[in-house]
Amino acid sequence: MISRITRSSKSLEGKTIVLGITGSIAAVRCVELARELGRHGADVHAVMTHAAMGIIHPEAMRYATGKRVITEITGDVEHVEFCGINGRAHLLLIAPCTANTIGKLAHGIDDTSVTTFATTAFGSGVPVMVVPAMHESMYDHPIVAENIKKLRELGVEFIMPVMEEGAAKIAGEDEIVLRVERILGGKTLSGKRILITGGATAEAIDPIRILTNRASGRTGIELALEAFRKGADVTLVHRGRTGIRGIREFNIQSAQEMTDTVLEELSKGYELLISAAAISDFTLTSSRSKIKSDKEITLTLRPAPKLIKEARLRYPELRIIGFKAETGVTADELIKRGRESMESAGLDMVVANDVSSGGMGTEGNDVYIIDEGVKRVSGTKHEIAIALMDKIEEIF
Repeated sequence: MISRITRSSKSLEGKTIVLGITGSIAAVRCVELARELGRHGADVHAVMTHAAMGIIHPEAMRYATGKRVITEITGDVEHVEFCGINGRAHLLLIAPCTANTIGKLAHGIDDTSVTTFATTAFGSGVPVMVVPAMHESMYDHPIVAENIKKLRELGVEFIMPVMEEGAAKIAGEDEIVLRVERILGGKTLSGKRILITGGATAEAIDPIRILTNRASGRTGIELALEAFRKGADVTLVHRGRTGIRGIREFNIQSAQEMTDTVLEELSKGYELLISAAAISDFTLTSSRSKIKSDKEITLTLRPAPKLIKEARLRYPELRIIGFKAETGVTADELIKRGRESMESAGLDMVVANDVSSGGMGTEGNDVYIIDEGVKRVSGTKHEIAIALMDKIEEIF
Protein backbone atom coordinates (compact mmCIF):
# COMPACT_ATOMS: atom_id res chain seq x y z
CA MET A 1 0.00 0.00 0.00
CA ILE A 2 1.26 3.47 -0.85
CA SER A 3 1.65 5.91 1.99
CA ARG A 4 0.37 9.38 1.16
CA ILE A 5 3.51 11.06 -0.10
CA THR A 6 2.03 13.70 -2.40
CA ARG A 7 -0.60 16.30 -1.78
CA SER A 8 -3.81 16.42 -3.72
CA SER A 9 -3.51 18.17 -7.06
CA LYS A 10 -5.59 18.99 -10.11
CA SER A 11 -4.10 16.15 -12.14
CA LEU A 12 -7.59 14.82 -12.99
CA GLU A 13 -9.21 18.19 -13.68
CA GLY A 14 -11.56 18.01 -16.65
CA LYS A 15 -11.90 14.21 -16.36
CA THR A 16 -15.24 12.50 -15.72
CA ILE A 17 -15.00 9.18 -13.92
CA VAL A 18 -17.86 6.75 -13.44
CA LEU A 19 -17.25 4.79 -10.23
CA GLY A 20 -19.00 1.42 -10.44
CA ILE A 21 -19.57 -0.13 -7.01
CA THR A 22 -20.42 -3.81 -6.60
CA GLY A 23 -21.37 -5.96 -3.62
CA SER A 24 -18.11 -6.41 -1.75
CA ILE A 25 -17.62 -5.31 1.85
CA ALA A 26 -14.85 -3.12 0.42
CA ALA A 27 -17.64 -0.87 -0.86
CA VAL A 28 -17.34 0.94 2.47
CA ARG A 29 -14.03 2.35 1.15
CA CYS A 30 -15.73 4.08 -1.78
CA VAL A 31 -16.68 7.23 0.07
CA GLU A 32 -13.03 8.07 0.64
CA LEU A 33 -12.04 6.86 -2.85
CA ALA A 34 -14.60 9.12 -4.50
CA ARG A 35 -13.52 12.07 -2.40
CA GLU A 36 -9.84 11.43 -3.15
CA LEU A 37 -10.54 11.37 -6.89
CA GLY A 38 -12.45 14.62 -6.43
CA ARG A 39 -9.55 16.20 -4.56
CA HIS A 40 -7.47 15.59 -7.68
CA GLY A 41 -10.03 17.44 -9.81
CA ALA A 42 -12.13 14.56 -11.17
CA ASP A 43 -15.88 14.81 -11.73
CA VAL A 44 -17.04 11.54 -10.11
CA HIS A 45 -20.41 9.84 -10.67
CA ALA A 46 -21.31 6.70 -8.72
CA VAL A 47 -23.20 3.71 -10.12
CA MET A 48 -24.23 1.02 -7.62
CA THR A 49 -25.56 -2.52 -7.90
CA HIS A 50 -28.38 -3.68 -5.62
CA ALA A 51 -25.85 -5.83 -3.73
CA ALA A 52 -23.65 -2.78 -3.13
CA MET A 53 -26.61 -0.87 -1.72
CA GLY A 54 -26.92 -3.57 0.93
CA ILE A 55 -23.47 -2.62 2.17
CA ILE A 56 -23.32 1.16 1.74
CA HIS A 57 -26.26 3.53 1.38
CA PRO A 58 -26.52 5.51 -1.89
CA GLU A 59 -26.83 8.70 0.14
CA ALA A 60 -23.27 8.15 1.39
CA MET A 61 -22.04 8.15 -2.21
CA ARG A 62 -24.22 11.17 -3.01
CA TYR A 63 -22.44 12.95 -0.16
CA ALA A 64 -19.03 11.80 -1.44
CA THR A 65 -19.61 12.82 -5.07
CA GLY A 66 -22.14 15.62 -4.78
CA LYS A 67 -24.14 13.93 -7.55
CA ARG A 68 -27.26 11.81 -7.81
CA VAL A 69 -26.27 8.15 -7.51
CA ILE A 70 -27.33 5.85 -10.34
CA THR A 71 -28.89 2.67 -8.96
CA GLU A 72 -31.21 1.83 -11.87
CA ILE A 73 -31.09 2.34 -15.61
CA THR A 74 -34.02 4.62 -16.40
CA GLY A 75 -35.48 6.34 -19.41
CA ASP A 76 -32.62 8.82 -19.14
CA VAL A 77 -30.37 6.02 -20.53
CA GLU A 78 -27.64 6.97 -18.09
CA HIS A 79 -25.26 4.29 -19.43
CA VAL A 80 -25.33 5.86 -22.89
CA GLU A 81 -25.01 9.40 -21.52
CA PHE A 82 -21.79 8.49 -19.77
CA CYS A 83 -20.27 5.48 -21.55
CA GLY A 84 -21.85 5.60 -25.00
CA ILE A 85 -20.12 6.87 -28.11
CA ASN A 86 -19.09 10.49 -27.41
CA GLY A 87 -20.34 10.04 -23.85
CA ARG A 88 -19.25 12.15 -20.89
CA ALA A 89 -17.06 9.55 -19.17
CA HIS A 90 -13.31 9.34 -19.66
CA LEU A 91 -13.06 6.20 -17.51
CA LEU A 92 -15.27 3.50 -16.00
CA LEU A 93 -13.63 2.51 -12.70
CA ILE A 94 -15.22 -0.56 -11.10
CA ALA A 95 -14.08 -0.57 -7.47
CA PRO A 96 -14.57 -2.81 -5.67
CA CYS A 97 -15.27 -5.50 -8.26
CA THR A 98 -16.46 -8.91 -7.05
CA ALA A 99 -15.65 -12.29 -8.60
CA ASN A 100 -19.28 -12.42 -9.73
CA THR A 101 -19.02 -9.13 -11.65
CA ILE A 102 -15.64 -10.11 -13.15
CA GLY A 103 -17.28 -13.26 -14.50
CA LYS A 104 -20.17 -11.28 -15.95
CA LEU A 105 -17.85 -8.79 -17.62
CA ALA A 106 -15.77 -11.60 -19.15
CA HIS A 107 -18.85 -13.30 -20.63
CA GLY A 108 -20.90 -10.29 -21.69
CA ILE A 109 -23.60 -10.79 -19.07
CA ASP A 110 -25.53 -7.59 -18.46
CA ASP A 111 -27.93 -7.76 -15.52
CA THR A 112 -26.92 -4.93 -13.15
CA SER A 113 -26.47 -1.19 -13.48
CA VAL A 114 -22.67 -1.61 -13.33
CA THR A 115 -22.52 -4.35 -15.99
CA THR A 116 -24.80 -2.26 -18.23
CA PHE A 117 -22.33 0.61 -17.97
CA ALA A 118 -19.48 -1.82 -18.70
CA THR A 119 -21.20 -3.31 -21.74
CA THR A 120 -21.72 0.17 -23.13
CA ALA A 121 -18.14 1.20 -22.35
CA PHE A 122 -16.74 -1.87 -24.15
CA GLY A 123 -18.82 -1.05 -27.21
CA SER A 124 -17.77 2.58 -27.38
CA GLY A 125 -14.10 2.35 -26.40
CA VAL A 126 -14.33 4.03 -22.99
CA PRO A 127 -11.40 2.73 -20.89
CA VAL A 128 -12.38 0.27 -18.15
CA MET A 129 -10.35 -0.22 -14.96
CA VAL A 130 -11.19 -2.99 -12.48
CA VAL A 131 -10.17 -3.19 -8.81
CA PRO A 132 -10.97 -6.70 -7.50
CA ALA A 133 -11.85 -7.46 -3.87
CA MET A 134 -12.93 -10.86 -2.54
CA HIS A 135 -11.90 -13.73 -0.28
CA GLU A 136 -8.51 -15.23 -1.18
CA SER A 137 -10.00 -18.64 -2.00
CA MET A 138 -12.32 -16.99 -4.52
CA TYR A 139 -9.47 -15.00 -6.05
CA ASP A 140 -7.46 -18.22 -6.41
CA HIS A 141 -10.27 -19.94 -8.34
CA PRO A 142 -8.82 -20.90 -11.76
CA ILE A 143 -11.95 -19.66 -13.56
CA VAL A 144 -11.61 -16.24 -11.89
CA ALA A 145 -7.97 -16.13 -13.02
CA GLU A 146 -9.06 -17.10 -16.53
CA ASN A 147 -11.70 -14.36 -16.55
CA ILE A 148 -9.15 -11.75 -15.44
CA LYS A 149 -6.80 -12.90 -18.21
CA LYS A 150 -9.59 -12.66 -20.78
CA LEU A 151 -10.52 -9.14 -19.69
CA ARG A 152 -6.88 -8.03 -19.78
CA GLU A 153 -6.65 -9.29 -23.35
CA LEU A 154 -9.68 -7.12 -24.11
CA GLY A 155 -7.81 -4.07 -22.81
CA VAL A 156 -9.21 -3.86 -19.28
CA GLU A 157 -6.70 -2.55 -16.76
CA PHE A 158 -6.56 -4.26 -13.39
CA ILE A 159 -5.29 -2.92 -10.07
CA MET A 160 -4.58 -6.16 -8.32
CA PRO A 161 -5.61 -6.70 -4.71
CA VAL A 162 -3.47 -6.69 -1.59
CA MET A 163 -3.30 -10.19 -0.12
CA GLU A 164 -3.81 -9.99 3.64
CA GLU A 165 -5.59 -12.03 6.33
CA GLY A 166 -6.97 -14.58 3.90
CA ALA A 167 -8.53 -11.95 1.68
CA ALA A 168 -7.75 -10.27 -1.62
CA LYS A 169 -8.29 -6.76 -0.28
CA ILE A 170 -9.02 -3.74 -2.43
CA ALA A 171 -5.94 -1.66 -3.29
CA GLY A 172 -5.41 1.58 -1.36
CA GLU A 173 -6.95 4.86 -2.47
CA ASP A 174 -3.56 6.39 -3.27
CA GLU A 175 -2.62 3.51 -5.55
CA ILE A 176 -5.96 3.62 -7.33
CA VAL A 177 -5.68 7.39 -7.87
CA LEU A 178 -2.11 6.99 -9.17
CA ARG A 179 -3.18 4.34 -11.67
CA VAL A 180 -6.14 6.46 -12.75
CA GLU A 181 -3.76 9.37 -13.31
CA ARG A 182 -1.59 7.09 -15.44
CA ILE A 183 -4.43 5.82 -17.64
CA LEU A 184 -5.90 9.31 -18.13
CA GLY A 185 -2.61 11.21 -18.33
CA GLY A 186 -2.02 10.83 -22.04
CA LYS A 187 0.93 8.44 -21.53
CA THR A 188 3.30 10.96 -23.09
CA LEU A 189 6.30 8.93 -21.90
CA SER A 190 4.85 5.54 -22.81
CA GLY A 191 7.52 3.11 -23.96
CA LYS A 192 10.33 5.06 -22.30
CA ARG A 193 12.42 3.33 -19.65
CA ILE A 194 13.61 5.78 -17.00
CA LEU A 195 15.96 5.00 -14.11
CA ILE A 196 15.89 7.43 -11.18
CA THR A 197 18.17 7.65 -8.17
CA GLY A 198 17.09 9.43 -5.01
CA GLY A 199 17.94 10.27 -1.45
CA ALA A 200 21.12 9.95 0.54
CA THR A 201 23.56 7.08 0.58
CA ALA A 202 25.07 5.79 3.84
CA GLU A 203 28.71 4.81 4.38
CA ALA A 204 29.21 2.43 7.29
CA ILE A 205 31.59 3.60 10.02
CA ASP A 206 31.00 0.50 12.11
CA PRO A 207 28.06 -1.95 12.49
CA ILE A 208 25.99 0.80 14.16
CA ARG A 209 27.10 4.21 12.82
CA ILE A 210 26.94 5.65 9.33
CA LEU A 211 28.21 8.67 7.40
CA THR A 212 25.34 10.24 5.45
CA ASN A 213 23.66 13.58 4.58
CA ARG A 214 20.36 15.41 5.00
CA ALA A 215 18.68 14.37 1.73
CA SER A 216 15.20 12.93 2.36
CA GLY A 217 14.72 11.15 -0.97
CA ARG A 218 11.39 12.93 -1.57
CA THR A 219 12.52 14.41 -4.89
CA GLY A 220 13.45 11.00 -6.29
CA ILE A 221 10.10 9.55 -5.21
CA GLU A 222 8.14 12.44 -6.69
CA LEU A 223 10.05 12.12 -9.97
CA ALA A 224 9.33 8.38 -10.08
CA LEU A 225 5.64 8.98 -9.44
CA GLU A 226 5.38 11.68 -12.10
CA ALA A 227 7.22 9.57 -14.70
CA PHE A 228 4.85 6.69 -13.88
CA ARG A 229 1.81 8.97 -14.27
CA LYS A 230 3.07 9.87 -17.75
CA GLY A 231 3.28 6.22 -18.76
CA ALA A 232 7.00 5.52 -18.41
CA ASP A 233 8.51 2.23 -17.25
CA VAL A 234 10.16 3.44 -14.04
CA THR A 235 12.94 2.09 -11.82
CA LEU A 236 13.87 3.83 -8.56
CA VAL A 237 17.19 3.20 -6.77
CA HIS A 238 17.37 4.60 -3.23
CA ARG A 239 17.78 3.76 0.45
CA GLY A 240 14.06 3.84 1.10
CA ARG A 241 11.20 1.58 0.12
CA THR A 242 7.87 3.01 -1.04
CA GLY A 243 6.06 -0.19 -2.00
CA ILE A 244 4.53 1.52 -5.03
CA ARG A 245 3.32 -1.30 -7.24
CA GLY A 246 4.24 -0.75 -10.87
CA ILE A 247 7.53 1.00 -10.04
CA ARG A 248 10.58 -1.23 -9.71
CA GLU A 249 12.65 -0.44 -6.62
CA PHE A 250 16.18 -1.27 -5.55
CA ASN A 251 17.10 -0.66 -1.93
CA ILE A 252 20.78 0.26 -1.51
CA GLN A 253 22.98 1.72 1.22
CA SER A 254 26.39 2.89 0.07
CA ALA A 255 27.62 4.97 -2.87
CA GLN A 256 29.32 1.86 -4.23
CA GLU A 257 26.10 -0.17 -3.99
CA MET A 258 24.17 2.56 -5.76
CA THR A 259 26.76 2.85 -8.53
CA ASP A 260 26.97 -0.91 -9.05
CA THR A 261 23.18 -1.32 -9.03
CA VAL A 262 22.59 1.52 -11.48
CA LEU A 263 25.29 0.42 -13.91
CA GLU A 264 24.01 -3.16 -13.89
CA GLU A 265 20.41 -2.05 -14.38
CA LEU A 266 21.33 0.32 -17.22
CA SER A 267 22.72 -2.68 -19.13
CA LYS A 268 19.10 -3.81 -19.57
CA GLY A 269 18.30 -0.86 -21.78
CA TYR A 270 17.11 2.57 -20.58
CA GLU A 271 16.50 5.82 -22.44
CA LEU A 272 17.17 8.11 -19.48
CA LEU A 273 19.00 8.26 -16.15
CA ILE A 274 17.90 10.93 -13.68
CA SER A 275 20.59 11.14 -11.00
CA ALA A 276 18.69 12.95 -8.23
CA ALA A 277 20.41 11.14 -5.35
CA ALA A 278 22.72 12.97 -2.96
CA ILE A 279 25.44 10.36 -3.31
CA SER A 280 28.23 10.53 -0.76
CA ASP A 281 31.43 12.10 -2.03
CA PHE A 282 33.46 10.14 0.49
CA THR A 283 33.59 6.63 1.85
CA LEU A 284 35.74 4.81 4.39
CA THR A 285 36.75 1.38 5.59
CA SER A 286 34.21 0.24 8.14
CA SER A 287 35.24 -1.17 11.48
CA ARG A 288 33.99 -4.75 11.96
CA SER A 289 33.08 -4.07 15.57
CA LYS A 290 31.53 -1.10 17.34
CA ILE A 291 34.03 1.70 17.89
CA LYS A 292 34.35 2.59 21.57
CA SER A 293 32.93 6.00 22.43
CA ASP A 294 35.23 6.85 25.32
CA LYS A 295 38.03 8.38 23.29
CA GLU A 296 38.69 10.61 20.31
CA ILE A 297 39.05 8.86 16.95
CA THR A 298 40.20 9.85 13.47
CA LEU A 299 38.33 8.68 10.37
CA THR A 300 40.17 8.49 7.07
CA LEU A 301 37.89 9.34 4.16
CA ARG A 302 38.56 8.52 0.54
CA PRO A 303 36.65 9.55 -2.60
CA ALA A 304 33.53 7.52 -3.39
CA PRO A 305 32.77 6.42 -6.97
CA LYS A 306 31.18 9.03 -9.23
CA LEU A 307 28.01 7.52 -10.65
CA ILE A 308 27.44 9.97 -13.50
CA LYS A 309 31.05 9.70 -14.65
CA GLU A 310 30.88 5.89 -14.67
CA ALA A 311 27.50 5.86 -16.41
CA ARG A 312 28.68 8.24 -19.12
CA LEU A 313 31.83 6.17 -19.79
CA ARG A 314 29.93 2.90 -20.01
CA TYR A 315 26.83 4.18 -21.85
CA PRO A 316 27.93 7.09 -24.07
CA GLU A 317 24.55 7.38 -25.85
CA LEU A 318 22.47 7.42 -22.66
CA ARG A 319 20.53 10.59 -21.85
CA ILE A 320 21.44 11.75 -18.33
CA ILE A 321 19.99 14.46 -16.11
CA GLY A 322 22.09 15.51 -13.13
CA PHE A 323 21.45 17.49 -9.96
CA LYS A 324 23.88 20.14 -8.71
CA ALA A 325 23.78 21.30 -5.09
CA GLU A 326 25.81 24.31 -3.95
CA THR A 327 25.84 26.53 -0.87
CA GLY A 328 26.15 30.28 -0.46
CA VAL A 329 26.44 31.25 -4.13
CA THR A 330 24.57 33.78 -6.26
CA ALA A 331 22.00 32.63 -8.80
CA ASP A 332 24.36 33.53 -11.63
CA GLU A 333 27.20 31.52 -10.10
CA LEU A 334 24.88 28.56 -9.43
CA ILE A 335 23.75 28.53 -13.06
CA LYS A 336 27.37 28.86 -14.23
CA ARG A 337 28.44 25.85 -12.16
CA GLY A 338 25.42 23.89 -13.35
CA ARG A 339 26.39 24.52 -16.97
CA GLU A 340 29.98 23.50 -16.25
CA SER A 341 28.75 20.20 -14.81
CA MET A 342 26.47 19.68 -17.78
CA GLU A 343 29.26 20.23 -20.28
CA SER A 344 31.94 18.25 -18.46
CA ALA A 345 29.74 15.14 -18.06
CA GLY A 346 27.82 15.45 -21.33
CA LEU A 347 24.48 15.84 -19.58
CA ASP A 348 21.20 16.68 -21.28
CA MET A 349 19.98 18.75 -18.35
CA VAL A 350 20.99 19.85 -14.86
CA VAL A 351 18.79 20.79 -11.92
CA ALA A 352 20.71 23.21 -9.68
CA ASN A 353 19.89 24.68 -6.30
CA ASP A 354 21.50 26.40 -3.32
CA VAL A 355 20.84 24.04 -0.40
CA SER A 356 21.98 26.58 2.19
CA SER A 357 18.53 28.17 1.82
CA GLY A 358 16.59 24.89 1.92
CA GLY A 359 15.88 21.92 -0.31
CA MET A 360 17.55 19.06 1.55
CA GLY A 361 15.07 17.34 3.83
CA THR A 362 12.37 19.97 3.23
CA GLU A 363 8.92 19.87 1.57
CA GLY A 364 9.75 22.45 -1.05
CA ASN A 365 12.68 23.74 -3.06
CA ASP A 366 13.81 26.54 -5.35
CA VAL A 367 15.68 25.17 -8.36
CA TYR A 368 16.99 26.10 -11.79
CA ILE A 369 16.39 23.63 -14.62
CA ILE A 370 19.25 24.17 -17.02
CA ASP A 371 19.47 22.97 -20.63
CA GLU A 372 19.77 25.31 -23.62
CA GLY A 373 17.94 27.82 -21.48
CA VAL A 374 17.22 28.26 -17.79
CA LYS A 375 13.89 27.80 -16.03
CA ARG A 376 13.44 28.68 -12.37
CA VAL A 377 10.90 26.59 -10.44
CA SER A 378 9.86 27.29 -6.86
CA GLY A 379 7.36 25.12 -5.03
CA THR A 380 6.83 21.71 -3.56
CA LYS A 381 8.96 18.84 -4.76
CA HIS A 382 5.84 17.44 -6.38
CA GLU A 383 5.49 20.64 -8.42
CA ILE A 384 9.19 20.58 -9.30
CA ALA A 385 8.85 16.97 -10.47
CA ILE A 386 5.97 17.99 -12.75
CA ALA A 387 8.03 20.84 -14.24
CA LEU A 388 11.05 18.59 -14.83
CA MET A 389 8.97 15.83 -16.44
CA ASP A 390 7.38 18.40 -18.74
CA LYS A 391 10.89 19.38 -19.85
CA ILE A 392 11.84 15.73 -20.28
CA GLU A 393 8.93 15.22 -22.66
CA GLU A 394 10.59 17.77 -24.93
CA ILE A 395 13.83 15.80 -25.29
CA PHE A 396 12.16 12.60 -26.54
